[in-house]
Amino acid sequence: MSFADSHGDAACDRSFAVCAYAPPVDTLIQALKYGGQLAIGRVLGRLLARSASSFGLQLDVDCLLPVPLHPLRYAERGFNQSAEIARFAARGLALPVAPGLAVRRMDTRPQVGLAPADRHVNVQGAFTAAQPPVRGRRIVIVDDVITTGSTVADLARALRQAGAATVDVWCVARATLDSGAHDPRARRK
Repeated sequence: MSFADSHGDAACDRSFAVCAYAPPVDTLIQALKYGGQLAIGRVLGRLLARSASSFGLQLDVDCLLPVPLHPLRYAERGFNQSAEIARFAARGLALPVAPGLAVRRMDTRPQVGLAPADRHVNVQGAFTAAQPPVRGRRIVIVDDVITTGSTVADLARALRQAGAATVDVWCVARATLDSGAHDPRARRK
């Protein structure tokens, strides 16, 4: 599976999902993301690390980059769920986390509930990457759940423009549009 940027080119080199966005993982992700249960970040991060390690995916990686939140969203939520997952995955893989490589410069609407085409437009140009520290690095974007891939594709595009050698995407869960999981909060109790 590969995610395309706005020009239709592959935005990332490889993508990896531990599992489908289905019970019980969907419940764990929702509890972390919407319920603020930060201890779940440790569980999901360790799961991601073990799964990636079983395939040797960490062998050609310089650092992990959690999908950045806009400062307003971070202030509202109080944490970045992708950063929580990345922190524990990095520990398990003996890799650094490099959150400063990119920023979310646009305060976009939440992707939840948006149609696939609207998701792409919503995040277009949302990220910028820091050129000198990115150039030549092999970067893995870490996210909790990926539905259409629009967010990670835009972030990967920004990293590529800043000179990243490779950009991979790792996520805990992959949602499919036909499963009805494109709105994770629809399943919340």
